[in-house]
Amino acid sequence: MPRTELEIADIFRTHGPAWRLANAGHVSLSQLKVMSSIEACRTEALGGHVAGCATCGHHHIAYNSCKNRHCPKCQGPAARDWMEARAEDLLPVEYFHVVFTLPAEIAQIAYWNKKAIYGLLFKASAKTVMNIAADRKRMGVRVGMTSVLHTWGSALTHHPHIHMIVPGGGLSPDGTKWVASKPGFFLHVRVLSRLFRRLFLDGLVALHQAGDLAFYGDLERLALTDAFTTWLTPFRKSEWVVYSKPPFGGPEAVLAYLSRYTHRVAISNHRLVSADADTVAFRWKDYRVKNGDRQKIMRLATPEFIRRFLIHVLPDGFHRIRHYGLLASSARKANLTKSANCSASNHQIRQMSKTLSQTSPRSRCVNHAHAAGDPCASSRSFVAGRNRCHARHHGSRPHDRPPVTDHQPTLAAPCRTGPSHLRRSGISRFPNHKSTQPGGQRLATGLGSPHLQPRAKGQTAR
Repeated sequence: MPRTELEIADIFRTHGPAWRLANAGHVSLSQLKVMSSIEACRTEALGGHVAGCATCGHHHIAYNSCKNRHCPKCQGPAARDWMEARAEDLLPVEYFHVVFTLPAEIAQIAYWNKKAIYGLLFKASAKTVMNIAADRKRMGVRVGMTSVLHTWGSALTHHPHIHMIVPGGGLSPDGTKWVASKPGFFLHVRVLSRLFRRLFLDGLVALHQAGDLAFYGDLERLALTDAFTTWLTPFRKSEWVVYSKPPFGGPEAVLAYLSRYTHRVAISNHRLVSADADTVAFRWKDYRVKNGDRQKIMRLATPEFIRRFLIHVLPDGFHRIRHYGLLASSARKANLTKSANCSASNHQIRQMSKTLSQTSPRSRCVNHAHAAGDPCASSRSFVAGRNRCHARHHGSRPHDRPPVTDHQPTLAAPCRTGPSHLRRSGISRFPNHKSTQPGGQRLATGLGSPHLQPRAKGQTAR
């Protein structure tokens, strides 16, 4: 693999010692370990192995990688391994990408409470989707999801948010069938936003009451309960950003897309432009630009660049990829097997229904009539369809249906029995409707009646 011109490791090796000395006492042990791992990745410090050719005698030295999840050079193989392990978990349904974000003021608390705030972000977002999907007014199903935590924006700012991949549907409460969502639509984002806001704020209050939050600097006053409650009040009415992206092209596209999110770091090596003792230049995407080129060059002071990179180091043992609902590890295989069988059955039923509708006797007759040049074929199919539709709703009981006689007309009757002719003759075109003549006599009429002929004015029924 060819080496890029500039890497994060080069910046750490060259300017890291001075940065550590200037920020002594303000850097966590986890951040120091990340710096050391990236500096030693694929160097002689970690050892390696030699590959040689017995024919030409050429030797190649390959140094070992650090395997750190924050290292830009170690995520490619990890993403491929993860994608291969998840390939068998895909279902033949639509998948949706839902993103949950936090207000910048609340995200600031996570600087000193990463494990608590990030964990609450996972739980609140997952519970939001599961609760709304389980509502019978929405879908009434049990869903599963894969959530990935990102803590950065394109400019390396602190921007914690959840990327969630959700199948478009779920199992019924009794677990016997797969209920699919509407094509191209999963759940209302405004409803998701409201419930997510309430669940997260309630969880944040519970963390504060349990003493699991620490505050420093300008927010040190929030350690008091009254001050914290007052500070949270505006956020209960503000808009929280939750958005859903269009469904993917297919299950295979889901894995390829998701693998780029699951093993992404704050900044990759190919985005770096230049670096020296004073500044580091890198490419970033300005999402505020609606039209035009979003790619820009940002220049930061070298110490500030190192600081921004290290604020995205996660606590030791914290899982940034989590599965919920049907995809939870406890019953993952059983739920996936049941979901795959149910969704496959639904797909087969849809295909069979489509095939039967295309090969039914009625459709064959109409198609044959069109092929033969019969101008009445479409009119007869319309009348027959209305008759069948009405009989399904209004003639469901046997004694409500018109009696079967030997004089039932065929669909080849003249087109003058269409709806416009029925209106002119005063005869109802509904099969079980009882029309009353001025003389008080009732006439049983319908499309199946053998007496479906126009009458002269004043003529009584026989």
